[in-house]
Amino acid sequence: MAEAPRPTLEVLNLHVYYGEIHALKGVSFRVGEGEIVTLLGNNGAGKTTTLRALSGLLAPRTGDILLDGTSILGAPAHAVVQRGITHVPEGRRIFNRLSVVENLEMGAYTRSDRGIAEDMERVFAVFPRLKERRDQVAGTLSGGEQQMLAIGRALMAKPRLLLLDEPSMGLAPVLVEQIFETVQTINKQGVTILLVEQNAAMALSIAGRGYVLETGHIVLEGRAGELADNAEVRRAYLGET
Repeated sequence: MAEAPRPTLEVLNLHVYYGEIHALKGVSFRVGEGEIVTLLGNNGAGKTTTLRALSGLLAPRTGDILLDGTSILGAPAHAVVQRGITHVPEGRRIFNRLSVVENLEMGAYTRSDRGIAEDMERVFAVFPRLKERRDQVAGTLSGGEQQMLAIGRALMAKPRLLLLDEPSMGLAPVLVEQIFETVQTINKQGVTILLVEQNAAMALSIAGRGYVLETGHIVLEGRAGELADNAEVRRAYLGET
């Protein structure tokens, strides 16, 4: 039997509130080093809330978040980035008035080493389209190019764990395939990935394991193939009757 991946991220009994609204109700899961793990669920299930809590943008009321066994609960967002976790938010959230290169430079804002230019060239190798448009104002890029830029900006922080929130949203099918191929490439380069995605079929096709969130609870977990074969998952998330 293959040895289970060493836990990189462990989420333990996480409770998150928006005012009086109890958004996450005891969520627990793990993401092992080198894995692609997907988090599935309908709108309002708590997927984005989970990623925002992990990246330091929301403060959980109780529970814990461990990175390599050390708690990062309560750490501010910039400190979480410095620890090796970067977040590509839903809707891309690029800096529209800055150029492609300036957006990428913003991704490296926590760094002071001399490898930034070299890492930018690595991003351009992953996304050749961005290199072609390096001086273009980001707000004039296509939707697919903006998604590439959002991922590239996150990579400039040299993450060990990449949080991806709905990377296929609003993209044409051919671009969706391209983005997911790129996610696999990034993973093969040594980056662990936690993927939130409405396109459950695509997410399960590249992930090793997955969890299903419903109204703030984890209700199912398993290998990606097991979830893809699960009748409830097929009906609720894969559009089958």
